[in-house]
Amino acid sequence: MGKLALTGGEKTVTDPWPTWPIWDERDIEAVAEVIRSGKWGSFAGDRVHRFQERFAAFQDAAFGFCVTSGTSALEVALRAAGVSAGDEVIVPPYTFIATATAPLLIGAVPVFVDVEPDTYNLDPDCIEPALTERTRAVCPVHVAGRAANLERINAVARKHNLAVVTDACHCWGAEYKGKKLGAQGDVGAFSFQSSKNLNCGEGGFVTTNDERLGDHIYSLVNIGRRRGGGWYEHPLLAGNARMTEFQAALLDVQLDRLPEQMDRRDAAAARLHQRIANIEGITPQAEGPDITRHGRHGYLATYDPAAFGGLPRAKFLEALHAEGVPFSGGWTLPLYKQDLFLHAHDADYPVGRPYRDVRVDYAKVHCPVTEHLCEHNLWLSQQFLLADPAMMDGIADAIEKIQANYGELL
Repeated sequence: MGKLALTGGEKTVTDPWPTWPIWDERDIEAVAEVIRSGKWGSFAGDRVHRFQERFAAFQDAAFGFCVTSGTSALEVALRAAGVSAGDEVIVPPYTFIATATAPLLIGAVPVFVDVEPDTYNLDPDCIEPALTERTRAVCPVHVAGRAANLERINAVARKHNLAVVTDACHCWGAEYKGKKLGAQGDVGAFSFQSSKNLNCGEGGFVTTNDERLGDHIYSLVNIGRRRGGGWYEHPLLAGNARMTEFQAALLDVQLDRLPEQMDRRDAAAARLHQRIANIEGITPQAEGPDITRHGRHGYLATYDPAAFGGLPRAKFLEALHAEGVPFSGGWTLPLYKQDLFLHAHDADYPVGRPYRDVRVDYAKVHCPVTEHLCEHNLWLSQQFLLADPAMMDGIADAIEKIQANYGELL
């Protein structure tokens, strides 16, 4: 019998972890009120309108609009920013797939640009070499709620007359240089999907500080209607991306909890960082002085197997799980290696349609930092940061235990 739980030893963490989502009678009553009102759609009720104003203010945005999902938020944001068929959009390959499929869904083409090894966010130095005359926008992702370098990204965009559409789907309450994220580019997109820190099962949000863009977003969300126009006037081609009153009512209550939950996640992350930052082979995601508030959609770090006797990440994670620690590998494949993109040039995607005189072969894309992260990254999901900070010691203890006894697993 070994010392590690995986080889018969005692488990390090035995207390239960927080479950997700968190709810109580307030959530139930908020939804019940909508049911009793008989006003279930946003045109009849006031819940969507109220939450829009509240969340836009919470994110330091002049204008905000509820939509059906984070993916639809990205689509609406790109269209509002002027991206159309045949345009190219700079995106990172280390992100959820919607960042790259949103351009495809509106006829544009994602161009993958590598990320920084310490922040996991879009590398500003890699943007200009990837630009062509077709490039219309840059879409930085604030991974796990850690802001990308918006100052440098915005500077490159201004230089080349590009729109900045920020994927803020991990960024509820996050700050860059003292200001909330989402409207520090031209347009921002949020997600309220069930795993998110602020959630209603599904849903999304679009933010901007530009009134003209706000008017455009309104039309894109509302079947092409003009703000202030008639119910049967549809001057713009657009679908229906509206959120229901039920979702907005739930989000309103969830938003009440968010500030206190943010404080709890910050405390847990600080305790965990203090413990594991000094463990050889575990390097936490960098923060820095510009990150005045992290969104904490998770706690991320990279794993170096050399510090664990060459133990593969998969075996390390298996050992952690046996010790009661719920880390995962996060995004384990660069987006350009997804089948969707590997076969894009053979299929009916924008990259192969007649309005493009070149074809994109994603099999030739190589982003070494992203590929390294996909093989070595560690993710602790946001709900586990709601645990008592003392439980973070258990995570560090488990990692140290594995490091001291990795020979049992080789």
